[in-house]
Amino acid sequence: MVKIGSINIVIKYRPAIKADARRIAELYSVASDGISDYIWSKLAQSDDNLLDIGQQRFERRNTVFSFENSTVAQIDNEIAAGLLAFEMQEDTDYVEEDPVLKPYWLLEEPKSLYIAGITVDERWRKLGIAKTLMHMAEDKCRQLALNKLSLIVFKENSIAHDFYLRLGYKEVMRKAIAPNPMIHCAGDALLLVKHL
Repeated sequence: MVKIGSINIVIKYRPAIKADARRIAELYSVASDGISDYIWSKLAQSDDNLLDIGQQRFERRNTVFSFENSTVAQIDNEIAAGLLAFEMQEDTDYVEEDPVLKPYWLLEEPKSLYIAGITVDERWRKLGIAKTLMHMAEDKCRQLALNKLSLIVFKENSIAHDFYLRLGYKEVMRKAIAPNPMIHCAGDALLLVKHL
């Protein structure tokens, strides 16, 4: 529980369920700064809504981009924040050929808990929700017997970048972002890693 003025706010953290998939897609779209929209657009037919595609993808089971790998923070009946995290597996047979996606593929850190996305609805920021979700990711990392977490952040996103540095993440590598009208940032994408 947190207090805003004289109001007590109860924040409930829980594993996501399939019915949360639409909201997870909305939050992940924000967290990815356009990367998810780009991926979903590649799957879309001409009149498809990108969030519909995102929802369908997060409704799936037994795949990394699934509600099964998501944790949400709920205030009243509303999902206020979400975290998507999963073990990063190394696939030595796969090579990313898409020039827009290749920089992120090159920044993967095998055998880590990969934080693919974390975002807090702007109405509920500065309540410690993101920090709590990041600590929950560390717990999940330990449960999976992994010793490190990884994430990719845009250098241009200084608020997120500084937040991760304060939590103990260190830059390991960076790659130039391939320009695309759907990607909201320019410059470099950074791989940050935290060892437990």
